[in-house]
Amino acid sequence: MSTAPSSVSPSANLLSPAERKQQLIRDIKALKKERNAIILAHLYERIEVQDVADYHGDSLGLSQLAASTDADVIVFCGVHFMAETAKLLSPAKTVYLANPNAGCPMADMITREELVQFKAEHPGLPVVAYVNTAADVKAEADYCCTSANAVEVVAFAAKETGSNRILFVPDKHLGAYVQSQLPQVELICWEGFCPTHLRMNPEDVIKLKKEYPDAEILVHPECDQPMKDMADFIGSTTAIVKRAKESKARTFIVCTEDGVSQRLSQDCPDKLFFTPTRASAVCPNMKLTRLENIYKSLMGQNEEITIPEEVAEKARHCIDSMMRVAGSKGGPVMSGKHG
Repeated sequence: MSTAPSSVSPSANLLSPAERKQQLIRDIKALKKERNAIILAHLYERIEVQDVADYHGDSLGLSQLAASTDADVIVFCGVHFMAETAKLLSPAKTVYLANPNAGCPMADMITREELVQFKAEHPGLPVVAYVNTAADVKAEADYCCTSANAVEVVAFAAKETGSNRILFVPDKHLGAYVQSQLPQVELICWEGFCPTHLRMNPEDVIKLKKEYPDAEILVHPECDQPMKDMADFIGSTTAIVKRAKESKARTFIVCTEDGVSQRLSQDCPDKLFFTPTRASAVCPNMKLTRLENIYKSLMGQNEEITIPEEVAEKARHCIDSMMRVAGSKGGPVMSGKHG
């Protein structure tokens, strides 16, 4: 296990805010090299956090990439379940959540005990758990899925188990989208949801569409049905990014967390990106992470992510079950600017 360094620290000199930021970035790069660390950032993170990361993208793809490297330390800029997933896939590595206070309200909407009770109410039915769940919830599930592969995983689970009824946790809106694509399978969904996606207002989409009639409407499946009904394209975070970059359209209404529009605006300066209900389309937990949190993690000042082995073994089995599905790997990742 890598040990925390003690020799690098932010400059004590009187510097301007811009100079302090650049000094902090230099210190992070030095610490990263010293600890043989890799920095991962979800696309919902602040742009400055994404830029200092080695890679940014969707959580599962980032965790899979980190597991394939020889890094000793992973600093995950995201929320708690993401860092847990990184630890599940890299049990021998030291894993930090950059800001330990960054949780996920959706993931918190179901506990292990609640899933056990849900299963008891529907005995014998296979359980598909969204990756946006805690490790001990995954340990009680049969399959894991992402927003990109949920349809394929549910179809696979139904075929493999011979059951046309599936328990789906925790996001009822992603579950509803899967149900719309697989009418032959009955999904019994937990009543969870993403507060950030539900704060988006169709009326704001309509206003933007009137102003930009040629704009493509890109919608994340965590949005509710009125939002999905307006979509030209429905897909995961990285699927939305890929669509926006490859489309011939020049204007887009991006119905997911505002960090995606910001990322796309930076990467595609020749195109226009708008987030409906922008002031509300911000995940407060994702935005908790700052450069200072990354520095503290690399200094070993944050508590490591740990998962009891009996839980980790079952949770890894849940993830491995997903890997048997063709195309079930996490979304593509992109290099950061300063990595």
